[in-house]
Amino acid sequence: MMVTQWRNNISLTETQESVRTEISALCSDFDEAYWRQKDAEGEYPFDFVETLAAEGWLGTLVPEEYGGKGLGTEETVVMMNEIAASGAGFSGAQTVHAAIYNSSPLVAYASEEMKQDLLPRVASGDAWIQCFSLTEPKAGSDSTAMTTEAVRDGDEYVVNGEKLWTSRIDVSDYLVLAARTTPREDVEKKTQGVSLFLVDIEAGRENGSIELEEIDKTVSGVVHSFRVTYDDLRIPASNLIGEEGRGFYHVLDGLNEERLVIAAECVGLGELAIEKGVEYANEREVFGRKIGQNQGLQHPLADAYAQIQGAKQVTFNAAQQTDADRKTVGAQANTAKYLSAEAAFAAADAAVQVHGGRGVDREYDVERYFREARLTRLVPITQELALNYLGENVLGLPRSY
Repeated sequence: MMVTQWRNNISLTETQESVRTEISALCSDFDEAYWRQKDAEGEYPFDFVETLAAEGWLGTLVPEEYGGKGLGTEETVVMMNEIAASGAGFSGAQTVHAAIYNSSPLVAYASEEMKQDLLPRVASGDAWIQCFSLTEPKAGSDSTAMTTEAVRDGDEYVVNGEKLWTSRIDVSDYLVLAARTTPREDVEKKTQGVSLFLVDIEAGRENGSIELEEIDKTVSGVVHSFRVTYDDLRIPASNLIGEEGRGFYHVLDGLNEERLVIAAECVGLGELAIEKGVEYANEREVFGRKIGQNQGLQHPLADAYAQIQGAKQVTFNAAQQTDADRKTVGAQANTAKYLSAEAAFAAADAAVQVHGGRGVDREYDVERYFREARLTRLVPITQELALNYLGENVLGLPRSY
């Protein structure tokens, strides 16, 4: 799909523009037909991810001293926005998102020995850390209520428990696991007592300590999600990431930056949907006139455009300030996530409506955009949790949970 001029209305640095140009060129080999087929057949896009991996993009946030690109949130926002808008959509962007961001806790908190061993392989694309095993059936958004436990036994930790929505474990070499090393009832704050571990997936599956059950879902067919059971999984103590009991805080440390990248992916999806809707509205004729002439169709697209532009400005501006006051960035990140998900949904809904009956025809793609846009209002956090943050931390309202 040709990128329309209105997408290029954000001022980028020279480095950001270089990222956009390179990613756009790589994505040009994977058009809408490619993503349509992958989604319909439920296939992971190995060739797409391998193409980015071969060019070092899975190591976007890995420091140069470990062989990575050494880039930051500003550049990653541009990168993931471009991937989503290229035709990949939100799900396509998610096929590489995790590989990039699961390296962040390693960069910040892993032992030097682990960094030296793993980060160069992540940067070169030889090792994929595509999943973060956090959510549990009875915990949901309240991650601190997790019951999966990791008990120290000599030079190892023994893990038992169950996780839900562990995505891409089937295409990963390693995963980052969050588990309680101290029971919730034994800590002063519920956010204490959680630790992070690096897990060798193949080893765990071979010895029967990791069992997978795929979740049959109706969205994001290229990303497979699983219920994972950990049964006496033994992890070397050296695979602890950071400080024992401080894992929840290690995750929070990079949460705002990742939320901005999610917002950029939502914006890219919205831009893609608007372009598709406009293209069809300019071509389709009914009752002897282009349907784009009808305000009933024109206005929803224009409204979605306005929403997308506002969300994009907030997202890109916030990305440029990630080194500033972190409380301010937190407010901007949650605002960006909320606005971009709402805007993406409005855009996808308008695109489907413009297509009429063909809006649910896979051949026209917009039904996939709609499914994905609905998902963005749920992940990685719900819209309500983003509003909770703003209500409490910005407006000074009482904590609601």
